[in-house]
Amino acid sequence: MSPHRLFPALRWLREVNPATLRADALAGFSNAAIVVPQGVAFATIAGLPPEYGLYTAMVTAVIAAMWGSSMVMISGPTTAISALLFASLREFAAPSTPEFIQLALTMTVMVGLMQIVAGVARLGGLVSLVSHSVLTAFTAAAAVLIGVSQIAGALGLHVERGGNVLERLLRVGAAIDETSLAALAVAASTLGSAILLQKFAPRIPSFLIALIVGALVAIGLGGSEAGLAMVGDIQSAVPMFAPPMGSFDQITDLAPAALAIALVGLLEAISIGRAFAVRRHEKFDANQEMIGQGLSNAVGGFFQCYAGSGSFTRSGVNAEAGATTPLSAVFASGFLLLILLLFAPLIRYVPIPAMAGLILFVAWRLIDFAEIHHVLTTSRPESVILFLTLAAGLLIELDFAIYIGVIASFAVFVYESSHPTIIVNAPVNTPAGRRKFRRVDLHHNPECPQIVTIRLDGPLYFGSIDHVDAEIEKVRAARPGQKHVVLYLKGLGKIDLAGADFLIRQIREVRSAGGTFHIVAIFRPLVESLRRFHVIEEIGDDHLHISKGDAVAAALKEIDQRICAGCDKRVYTECDGFLGPVPTKITPSA
Repeated sequence: MSPHRLFPALRWLREVNPATLRADALAGFSNAAIVVPQGVAFATIAGLPPEYGLYTAMVTAVIAAMWGSSMVMISGPTTAISALLFASLREFAAPSTPEFIQLALTMTVMVGLMQIVAGVARLGGLVSLVSHSVLTAFTAAAAVLIGVSQIAGALGLHVERGGNVLERLLRVGAAIDETSLAALAVAASTLGSAILLQKFAPRIPSFLIALIVGALVAIGLGGSEAGLAMVGDIQSAVPMFAPPMGSFDQITDLAPAALAIALVGLLEAISIGRAFAVRRHEKFDANQEMIGQGLSNAVGGFFQCYAGSGSFTRSGVNAEAGATTPLSAVFASGFLLLILLLFAPLIRYVPIPAMAGLILFVAWRLIDFAEIHHVLTTSRPESVILFLTLAAGLLIELDFAIYIGVIASFAVFVYESSHPTIIVNAPVNTPAGRRKFRRVDLHHNPECPQIVTIRLDGPLYFGSIDHVDAEIEKVRAARPGQKHVVLYLKGLGKIDLAGADFLIRQIREVRSAGGTFHIVAIFRPLVESLRRFHVIEEIGDDHLHISKGDAVAAALKEIDQRICAGCDKRVYTECDGFLGPVPTKITPSA
């Protein structure tokens, strides 16, 4: 096994220089400030003491960064996994109790081991079912959900957490009369500072400065005495080595839930990692990311961490703050530990509305409006996939949106693969003076009265045979005199037994009608398949060609030249060679 496989960070560590270190350090520092209230909130959702969210943000981020594949994604506690963990364990123990904590750590190790197995088995290829439109919609839905989840904090409202976008908005709307003008001022000043700094001074640590501005405004307004919510006290800053002590019976009971959390975590991480990789034009290895996520959870479970995954919020902050390598995640964890060690007493004074204002800005920047417009204006199937994924993410659950997107992508793929394009071509003069085959339905170029050239773009397998058969039947029915068929298998890389049987049947039908059948196949694997399935044996080697020109030249030797004698179309250049010039038409005298 190569060293890069054992320690993938070797691939990018060579690119580290003083400039990247400076950029990653600034991004990590901004990220460390953001994750403090986030970690506390997510731990609370999971039913764990607040410090467990911070431990997860420290340890998980470092291991996933060093053994994962994404250049900017930062892992840690997430909303979905926190909620799933709580829902899975609450029937076994009371939240925040020692027993509950032990079960959470045991499940985390189980989740990690399952993810490692999936990565080693190279199941990352399954992510190909998640199309680019799904990722675009998932990112947008996550951004909206993140933004909506911060509205209550920005307005100083105390509402129930959780639910989809609509449910969260309804709760905020019901409590809107309780809006705190002080909280709104803090959030607005932070958000406004972030916008202005990003626009006019993008090189400085704008997120950190915006957070400081919000904190100063909060102090000026009276801080907690004015009713502003603060992060609160942190009990312990350093995670300790504490191996989980789950029994065999507990492991058996937790296995189904652990598998569900492992799958959700991988979907989150791979979706986020691919989304940022596409946006930044970087490579992304889903299998390696699975291993990285698995290691982060398996190891993290021994250091008081609960199950984590890629974080949209932290990854968005990281990318927007100018991170260049995964060292930004290492810096983020280091700065987080340093902040907790040195300034733990001061953390309680960080205003929640300031954090909310900053995260609102990050959420807005996560939405790729240009790509959404591109999808909606270029592809109807991809637009359907985008709409279904976005609707599921906004109105149902964010993780359910991935499943909806995958199912929709698979349905579109099956439909399109079972409906390959059948095109009738004929030569036409190009501006350069060359003859090219072009679509008859678009260019209205004349066709040979005896030869029809058909191009098949797409697969020929059991699922597409009915459609191809119906389309070719339409072509032949509309051209009863064109008994000689040239079939160009352009977009066909492979063919199954059912597709081969279909070709053999077509060959026999054309020949029984007095015509000939020629196949143009360029790719060697396709030719080998045609030979293995006895198609070439049926048609003959002399009727298999590597170009349309060769196929037409061979077909012209088999046509009825008596029909050619009265034809003035001269569709092919070969016509003049063996038929002479176009006959002169004599108009009879009156």
